[in-house]
Amino acid sequence: MNGPEGWGRADGREVYQRLLAYVEANAGTPIFRASMEGVKRVDISFASETIVELARRYRGSKGFCLTDLHDEDMIENWDAAAERKAQPLMLWTKDLPRVLGPTPSAGNQAALQFALSKTTSRASEFAETVENMSIANASSKFKQLWEQGFLLRTESAADTGGVEYSYRRIA
Repeated sequence: MNGPEGWGRADGREVYQRLLAYVEANAGTPIFRASMEGVKRVDISFASETIVELARRYRGSKGFCLTDLHDEDMIENWDAAAERKAQPLMLWTKDLPRVLGPTPSAGNQAALQFALSKTTSRASEFAETVENMSIANASSKFKQLWEQGFLLRTESAADTGGVEYSYRRIA
């Protein structure tokens, strides 16, 4: 940003280009944490054109989250921008996550809370914590959360020879 305020679509698009160049220069980085320290105000248009747009563009492959944001008015603007683009955005205050923008379905809330409580998790781990939950059902929930932009996922070989996915919180 050119100063402590992010205002309007034009400024947002300019900052977006700089952020995009940074992300592309750090292609191996899976998660980007954007500190809001020193930012005095941001409007919905600016928020929508910057980090929310980056999160939408890289959904499923890279994660973006906000830190050092305590002003409820600014949080409301980031939340509205994320909602407008239908792109979840994580806000971390200390070790506590908060979802800005759209929220997962009621049926996937518990899976998201489980995933946010750990750095990485697997569907089989979640299935063990819920009575009568099959691994297939847990896997379906995690896959939906990944597709919707709440989590990241990596693929590895399972002990059985198949494919196993690990899901990572965006923190």
